[in-house]
Amino acid sequence: MILTFADVITSQEHRAILDLVATAEFVDGRQTAGASLAARKNNEQIQRDAPQVAAISSIVLAALRRHANFRDAVYPRQLHSLLVSRYRTGMEYGAHVDSPLMGDATTWRTDLSVTLFLNDPGEFDGGELALETGSGEILVKLPARSLVCYPTGQLHRVRAITRGERMVAVAWIQSHVRDTGARETLADLARARALLLESQGDARALDLVNKAHANLLRRWAEA
Repeated sequence: MILTFADVITSQEHRAILDLVATAEFVDGRQTAGASLAARKNNEQIQRDAPQVAAISSIVLAALRRHANFRDAVYPRQLHSLLVSRYRTGMEYGAHVDSPLMGDATTWRTDLSVTLFLNDPGEFDGGELALETGSGEILVKLPARSLVCYPTGQLHRVRAITRGERMVAVAWIQSHVRDTGARETLADLARARALLLESQGDARALDLVNKAHANLLRRWAEA
C-alpha cells in the first residue's frame, strides 16, 4: 500500500529544517550504500551523525506523532535512520530495495520507507520516486511538506534529475504491525470508524467497528 500525506510538517517546521540544511555539509551518498548498490546510488546527503540530522529527526518525529491519519495507517513503533538527501542535475538512484535491518547500537526492522519532500516539484525536472508494481511504475513527486510512505521491500528508484535540485528527508519505520495486509485492514477500519462517527454519531455500528479494530490490532500488534 502506497500512502501519501499532505502538509505533514508546518510552514514553521519546514523553515526550521531548511535553515538546518543550509548550515550542514553534504557528503557522497554512497557512504550509506552497500557494495551491491554503490554503483547505482548517485546523490549527496548530510553526514548521518551531524547534529543537524538529529535536530531534523526530532522535528519530523514530532510531526508524525501528532498526525492521526498517519498513525492509523502505519502504527509506527520506531522512526529511525533518517537521512537528508540532495540530488543535483544528472544524479539518480537506480532500482533497489532498502536494507531489511538498520541501526548501529540498536537494530531496527524496516517495514516502511518514508520520503518527506523539502522543495516543490516546480524547482526541478525529473527526480520522481518510481515505485515498481505489477502494472508498471508509479511516479511520485509531491509538494514540499508532503510525505509518501511505502513498504520497504518494494522495488523503487529515483529518476535522474535533468534540471534543478531535489531535496528530501528519508527515513524508515518499524511498525507495531509488520504485515502489510494487516496494516491495510486496520487502516480501512479506522477510516470506516471516522466516516461512521461523522454520519451517524454514537451508533451501534460504530461500537462494532471499534471492537473489530481493537481486537485485530491486539491480535496483530507486536510490542
